[in-house]
Amino acid sequence: MRVTAQRNFIGLGVAGNFAGHLEQAGEAADFVAVQVVDKVAPKALFPFYVPSHPGQLGVFPLSEAAIFLPEAAVSGDEKVQIEPEVALWCELEYAGEQVVAIHPKAFGAYNDCSIRRPNAKKISEKKNWGPESKGLAAHLLPLSHFAAGCELDDYRIACYLERDGELHGYGIDSAAVDYSYFHQQLLEWAVDKFNHQQDAGPAEHIQGLLAQAGRPQHALISIGATRYTPFGETHFLQPGDTSCVLVYPGSRYSESDIRTAIRSRQFGPDVSALLQAVKTR
Repeated sequence: MRVTAQRNFIGLGVAGNFAGHLEQAGEAADFVAVQVVDKVAPKALFPFYVPSHPGQLGVFPLSEAAIFLPEAAVSGDEKVQIEPEVALWCELEYAGEQVVAIHPKAFGAYNDCSIRRPNAKKISEKKNWGPESKGLAAHLLPLSHFAAGCELDDYRIACYLERDGELHGYGIDSAAVDYSYFHQQLLEWAVDKFNHQQDAGPAEHIQGLLAQAGRPQHALISIGATRYTPFGETHFLQPGDTSCVLVYPGSRYSESDIRTAIRSRQFGPDVSALLQAVKTR
């Protein structure tokens, strides 16, 4: 299944679902006033693609092969970072205007590539700057259910930056089960945000965006970025780089195996690999 060949779904991300990422990304201050049910709860659900939206969010941003930098990043006025994540391809169940259930059907490697804009009013202003500004692996892996013991529980998230022939660790290799909210707790949190999140602070009114999109039957939900390595925290994307995000079963592959696979461009059928060439228009 190639989600990048489809258009009729809403694209949403979970902000603050991995301890420490917001602080490293310089975004923790954006959420100071956001009320959360507990200290490890995600902060908000944000849009990155809304079909039929008249503004920037209506531009389809996903690519399985490239990231095109915004003009300001080429000149050095803006900084762009990889954000390595797991994305869930989900069916949405409605009752009237309300989302009553989210049914994840597949998962894969995702790059929530982001501009570092400290003064942005909304999270989405950092996320979609045009075509091929985010990434989703072409190869998604089936998910029979999303509870303890599901296929995703064995998976890890790896992130590397390939620059001038050298492979640099960019994100800390992390287990998917280490997300702050996961399984049913994450789904229940997301259903609540679909129905009740308001246009306040850095957050947006998700129910209104769903209505604008005609209440699509599917959603692509990226469930949070991992922490950066010291290299990833201090290095930003440049033309000629290759961004590498992989979601792989930790019981079958080591970090060394994954680095070897990236160098050879050979990946097993149980790995979701997203390699994007960083370019300019």
